[in-house]
Amino acid sequence: MPVTIRDVARASGVHISTVSRTFSAPHLVNPETRVRVLACAEDLGYRPNRAARALITGRTHNIGLIIADIANPFFPPLIKAAEGQARHRDYHIFVADTNEDPMAEEELVHALAKQVDGVLLCSPRMSNSLIEQLSREVPLVVINRQVTGLPCVVMDVGQGARSAIEHLVGLGHTAIGLLSGPRGSWTSREIRRAAGAAARAGGAELTVLGPNPPTEHGGLALAEHVQRSGVTAVLAYNDLMAIGLIEGLDALGVRVPQDVSVVGIDDIALSRLTRPKLTTVATPTAAAGRTAVDMLLQQDTDAPRGPRGVGRGTAVGARRTTAQVMLQTELVIRDSTGPASGAGSPGAARVGPDPHRPADPGRPRAATGGAVAS
Repeated sequence: MPVTIRDVARASGVHISTVSRTFSAPHLVNPETRVRVLACAEDLGYRPNRAARALITGRTHNIGLIIADIANPFFPPLIKAAEGQARHRDYHIFVADTNEDPMAEEELVHALAKQVDGVLLCSPRMSNSLIEQLSREVPLVVINRQVTGLPCVVMDVGQGARSAIEHLVGLGHTAIGLLSGPRGSWTSREIRRAAGAAARAGGAELTVLGPNPPTEHGGLALAEHVQRSGVTAVLAYNDLMAIGLIEGLDALGVRVPQDVSVVGIDDIALSRLTRPKLTTVATPTAAAGRTAVDMLLQQDTDAPRGPRGVGRGTAVGARRTTAQVMLQTELVIRDSTGPASGAGSPGAARVGPDPHRPADPGRPRAATGGAVAS
């Protein structure tokens, strides 16, 4: 028979309620008593019933993580880091995939609201107003997007895009293409805004192609458009599109980087395995996952709780965190970028960070400026 709370109480010489408090509110139990109860529970192999505990504490110790596309290699490091951080805090994560569908995002938030203590929304496609509305139903932290008034963890893709364009301009490229991402993507808008400003500052012309699906096929389908456009360099919304573009250009007999230089964003594992190895902007996805979990649990700790289903979202008296953290990105120069025809020797403009540095460069810093609406 499974070990019960009564068995633990009997073995440790305390009342059942003391055992319950040891697991649900340990700060209310005398330290010596708490140690004795936990030791007895460990010896007996007792595991508390999370569902029963949730009815008392109002907390499930579960977190929902809603992902735009779990097949995209950008997301697994974030998921893994978030799960590790949650487990360290005695929480579990439920992962759900929306396949880039904003209606699926909304449905999943509604479905998870009563089963979790909060939701991490990663690269959402919903409108800001809808995200704000849903935050009244369940605590939310938004990853990879800024939403005014809500806690957010974003990666500074704007700085990354500027670094990429400056790198290409430094190689002598004056006609640069930008493969934009999906419609409704905050990240895509940030990249376009920053790339446009950097191109103007460097005296280059930026040709925008998109919106596009953020997939390898999305990049592959644009190869002929890139060839006809006359650009000598391309910045893609993500590494998958950049890899697809290289594949498509190769099929057309266009050499990378001799004829067209290509830069991606994300620094996924595949970017180091392609031929040529992909120059890219590394994004701190693992750091984002860990930071988002901490922000959500801080919000959950601050909020008052009653029985399960009471005190959710922005209940009266709750302190909702509105902090916004921005993590740094870093340009990683590899083999897919080179000088424009007649721009000098291949090594002339190859300056930048060590291409073999770790792929998680994120260091938290406060976001500057106002929040950018979707």
